Amino acid sequence: MEKLLQLQSLLDRTRAVDFLAPLALRLYLAPIFWMAGVSKFNSFEDTAAWFGNPDWGLGLPMPDLMAFLATSTELAGGVMLLLGLGVRWISIPLMFTMLIAAFSVHWVNGWQAIADAKFCLFNCSDAIAASERLSAAKEILKEHGNYEWLTEQGSFVILNNGIEFATTYFIMLLTLFFIGSGKYASLDYWIAKKFKA
Repeated sequence: MEKLLQLQSLLDRTRAVDFLAPLALRLYLAPIFWMAGVSKFNSFEDTAAWFGNPDWGLGLPMPDLMAFLATSTELAGGVMLLLGLGVRWISIPLMFTMLIAAFSVHWVNGWQAIADAKFCLFNCSDAIAASERLSAAKEILKEHGNYEWLTEQGSFVILNNGIEFATTYFIMLLTLFFIGSGKYASLDYWIAKKFKA
């Protein structure tokens, strides 16, 4: 029992640097939301059209307003997560955005973001079909292209566009919502410290 208590005491010492976990989450998520927001901003008319069109888009009501809300939430979210400012507050609309993305865009594609039949849990027939197409594409590229140059920066994949990434981001945001932006490396911490003093 004494050994267990010593081990627990060692683990408890890591609390001195527990700000690293929320900092890592924030630094991981900030560029994701910033780039998504910039992409929507740079092609705002196309984004609004996709939000509103029921045939080839999401078919959402008030597409201009929805596109504006999504764009501004992602841009503000990227900046606020980076600075550690209002992290618990901005996590709420960002989580909402991830839920909308998961259920309106990605749900029909199952779990996997990148199709891989070897690790398929749901919708395996689609993953197997994607793997077959990927193998065929690789063979064509090997025969008719400079395959080594084409794959020098990474492997070819088939984007399955499942809910995996949206769900992962949602869970990360949910964690930040409950634990906050962390100590030392966030404006939230320093603002709270100033007003509590």
